[in-house]
Amino acid sequence: MHPSHVLVPLDGSPLADDALVHALDVFDCPITVLNVVTPADAGMIEGGILDPDEDRRESARDRADRIVDRAIATADAVDRSIETAVETGDPAETILAYVDEHGVDHVVMGGHGGEQNGVASRLLGTVATSVVGKAPVTVTVVR
Repeated sequence: MHPSHVLVPLDGSPLADDALVHALDVFDCPITVLNVVTPADAGMIEGGILDPDEDRRESARDRADRIVDRAIATADAVDRSIETAVETGDPAETILAYVDEHGVDHVVMGGHGGEQNGVASRLLGTVATSVVGKAPVTVTVVR
């Protein structure tokens, strides 16, 4: 069964960009790109997360705008159009909520390796692992 609405979460990483290219190449249906601005984007200090001030919020919004603009340019380059969304919250929870609230039936996302604990987290990344484990729809992870 072919999907009718694909969601591509973008975080500005090369693997997320590859996920968008893959989705544009494989799926002939509406595609929405989603950037999630996290509270951690506000900044960190030794004792925890800094309260976001206006400069940090503006910086996070500017970064989200750049990510979305780059996605639009990627789609334009292959004569496709995409929908865009920017949400605030925990990345995995926000992606899953977006799936539920917007009729998404397939997610295509980049995976990230790193120093996380657990084999799945090292192979996919913590956000991808959470989405794969909890999503009620098919998830394709691009590596």
